[in-house]
Amino acid sequence: MVKKLYKFRFEIFLVTQLAILFGSLFFPSEFFEFTLLPLLYLAGILAGILIISKRKKLTWFFVLLFVVSAFIFGSSMIYRQESQGDLLVRLMIYFVFYIVVSWNVIHQVWKAKLVSRKVILGLMSGYISLGFLAFFLFMAIELTHPGAFQGTLMETQQIEIKSEAILYYAYITLLTIGYGEIIPAIPIAQKAAVLVGLMGQFYLVIVTAVVIEKYIRHSEK
Repeated sequence: MVKKLYKFRFEIFLVTQLAILFGSLFFPSEFFEFTLLPLLYLAGILAGILIISKRKKLTWFFVLLFVVSAFIFGSSMIYRQESQGDLLVRLMIYFVFYIVVSWNVIHQVWKAKLVSRKVILGLMSGYISLGFLAFFLFMAIELTHPGAFQGTLMETQQIEIKSEAILYYAYITLLTIGYGEIIPAIPIAQKAAVLVGLMGQFYLVIVTAVVIEKYIRHSEK
């Protein structure tokens, strides 16, 4: 079963990422935020475990992280609330997970001898993973340093609305667009924003360039 699914690892991972990013367009906001979104994050962890499934020790480590994350999510569903400590633990789990999975996706794309549809999807999911890394980093900074990010979209006390705004800001920063609705207000937030911008540029000019070069070379042959 796992071997069969492994062939579609990038497709499955990309679908979970897109569902997390754009699922709110198709479902009621409250249902999506409190019920569906945590489940999609858990599904994302399972999809990431599939990507690294050939590395047995690492796989079991992330299975353990999945169980811990699922337990925290289950507790929050029962009590209908999640403490800041629980949220920070979940953010840490997701952050570690996406660092490892992003590295493995990039490594597999980099080592691919032929540029197929699978490699292109892996390239896309790798870039989207950087945005999630930025989101988890920014959220952790905002939770530990309230007011680290300011602007019109951050003028609320509801953590769900803040998280949506910071997810938006993470990708805007990764894409180096910068509309200005949210700004990093303290040094640690500013440095994190610079780091995310650099990650996005390095990915595009190095990893993407290598894949394109391979595609052009093999197309000529």
